[in-house]
Amino acid sequence: MTITQLEYVVAVATYKSFVAAAEKCFVTQPTLSMQIQKLEEELGVKLFDRNKHPIAVTVMGDAIVEQARIIIAECNKVTELIQVQQNILGGTLRFAVIPTVAPYIIPGLLEHYSTAFPDVRLDVMELETHQIIAALKNNEIDIALVSTPLEEANIKEYPLFYEPFITYFAPKEPALKKRTISASDVELDRIWLLNEGHCMRNQILELCSDQIKKLQVKKPYRYESSNVETLRKMVDKNGGMTVLPELATVEFNEDEMERVRYFENPEPVREISLVTNAHFVKISILESLMDEILKLVPEKMRVQNKKRKVLRIQSAKL
Repeated sequence: MTITQLEYVVAVATYKSFVAAAEKCFVTQPTLSMQIQKLEEELGVKLFDRNKHPIAVTVMGDAIVEQARIIIAECNKVTELIQVQQNILGGTLRFAVIPTVAPYIIPGLLEHYSTAFPDVRLDVMELETHQIIAALKNNEIDIALVSTPLEEANIKEYPLFYEPFITYFAPKEPALKKRTISASDVELDRIWLLNEGHCMRNQILELCSDQIKKLQVKKPYRYESSNVETLRKMVDKNGGMTVLPELATVEFNEDEMERVRYFENPEPVREISLVTNAHFVKISILESLMDEILKLVPEKMRVQNKKRKVLRIQSAKL
């Protein structure tokens, strides 16, 4: 049994395909298949049901794949520990970020981080929160930028900043006569929401939880999007309102800012954190990421205070 064989097994279990796994491992499909077959013969068990499409992991295979992930992670940690001891800031970092944060942080981060730390390669991907949790547990990513608290075992959270939610209204909406608004000014039967699966959607529903109870069977949306920018354009073209993270307003023009209203105190915010699994050892890289991300965030967001209400991700469903 070799580490390479275990890596091939984990790849097939992850991608449900020998072809896709071979591509990810940068080997030919026959080579990968032969190595897995040799491992199966050595162990005396079948790891995969090749008659199913996509390929399925057998019951025994499940247990072996789980153990293989642990072994691979521990082997990788040896190299990482050496780099830490030698104070080497380098290597590849698999970095995930939720879609409602990515447009406002990632472009600037990539621009500055690659200059400041040229020996670190950032492999960045956008994933939703539940995908990030699974990827961290399966050792498919190293670190992620998400809305917290996640309250997941074996995942460490490092809070960075607290981003207020704002409401963006169509012109001439009655709520625009106010300087600040309350949750009751957000009309759930006229709001444009993100799709199911986005943590920010659940946070908005938590903010308006009292209204959800009153609505009963009335469905409080007409259209859902997976993109924050699309929500803003829907308001511009079709009226109503949407709730956005404050960083989304950075490039708003004067007219658009006039249609933005902040919530009255306690101001609802989302906590944005870097998260890792419990075995992550590249603390110097983690700290460098924290420093570079905070440079991109307004100073007022960096500190939590008592006049802000952190909205949790879990909430009542519609």
